[in-house]
Amino acid sequence: MKKVAGVVIAQNKANTPLNILVVGLGLIGGSFAASLRECGENFHLMGFDLSGENIEKAVSLGIVAEGCGDFESAVSRADVIQLSVPMLAMPTVLEQLNGLDLAGKVMTDVGSCKGSLIQAARELFGRVPENLVPGHPIAGSEKSGVTAAKAGLFKNHKVILTPLENTDPEALSLVRYLWYCCGAQVNVMDVQRHDEVLAMTSHLPHLLAFSLVDTLAGNPEHQDIFRYAAGGFRDFTRIAGSDPIMWHDIAMGNSEAILASLDRFSEGLAQLRQAIVEKDSQEVLATFERARSARQHFASMLERRASMAAFDENQ
Repeated sequence: MKKVAGVVIAQNKANTPLNILVVGLGLIGGSFAASLRECGENFHLMGFDLSGENIEKAVSLGIVAEGCGDFESAVSRADVIQLSVPMLAMPTVLEQLNGLDLAGKVMTDVGSCKGSLIQAARELFGRVPENLVPGHPIAGSEKSGVTAAKAGLFKNHKVILTPLENTDPEALSLVRYLWYCCGAQVNVMDVQRHDEVLAMTSHLPHLLAFSLVDTLAGNPEHQDIFRYAAGGFRDFTRIAGSDPIMWHDIAMGNSEAILASLDRFSEGLAQLRQAIVEKDSQEVLATFERARSARQHFASMLERRASMAAFDENQ
C-alpha cells in the first residue's frame, strides 16, 4: 500500500476503497467518475450536484456508485474531491470548502483556466492550499450534461496539471495516478503558460466558431447561407454547439490571455485582408502556403502520437 497525503491507496480488492467525490456531474465530471469506475481499481465514486435530477441520472447510469444530496456530509467522507463545476461557480464551491475540515484530503479540478482558480483560492483561503492540485483534461465534446458522460473520454488524451511551489508532492502524485487510471497522458505546466497556450489552441477557435455562426445567423439571407454551407463550414463550426455557459465562464475567467490571442489573430486577419485589397497575389498565396505547411506538420504530429498510443496498448 502507498500513503498519499494521509490517504491509503488500495492495491487490491480486500483493502478499504478510496472515496472519490465528484462535485458537478456534467460531461467532464461524469466521464472522470465513469472512467475510474471501469479502471479496475478499488475506488468508491460519489457524486454531488445542485441538480437532484443529475444525481439520480448519474446513479442510474452507473457513473457513480453513490449520489450525495448533502455537500458537507459528502466532503467529510471523501478522500479526494474533484471539482467539476463551471469556472465562475468555482469560488462559491471553494468558499464552502473553506469552512470544512479538509485535513488529509486532496482537492483538484478540471477547469480550463488555472489562473482564475489560483486567484480565487488565494482570496478565500489566504494562500493556495497545499492539498489543491489544479488540473485540466484536454478532452471534451460539443455535447454536454451527465448523459453525455462516458468512460474512456480521456483515454490517450493529455491532462495538464499546474502545481505550485507549495503543492504537496504526494497530493500531486495521487492526482496524477487517478488520471493515469483514466487512461490519460499527464503533463505538468506552469499556470500562466497553461492559460496562454489554451487561449490560443482551444479558447480562440471556440470563440471564432461562436462568432462566425452568430454573425451569419444575423444575416437576412442566413437561410440560404446555411442551406448551401459545405462540409468545411460544418467541420469548423461544430464546436459552436458546445455548452454556452461553460464557454462564457472560460471567456470571463481567462480574459487576459484570450484578449491577447484575439489581438494576435486580428492582426493576422487584417494583414490578409489588406493583401486582398491590394491584390497582392504573392502575399495571399504565401499566407495560404504557410498555413497548409503548418497544418500538415501538425497532422503528422497527431498521427505519430496516435501510432505510439496504439503501440503502447498492444504491449
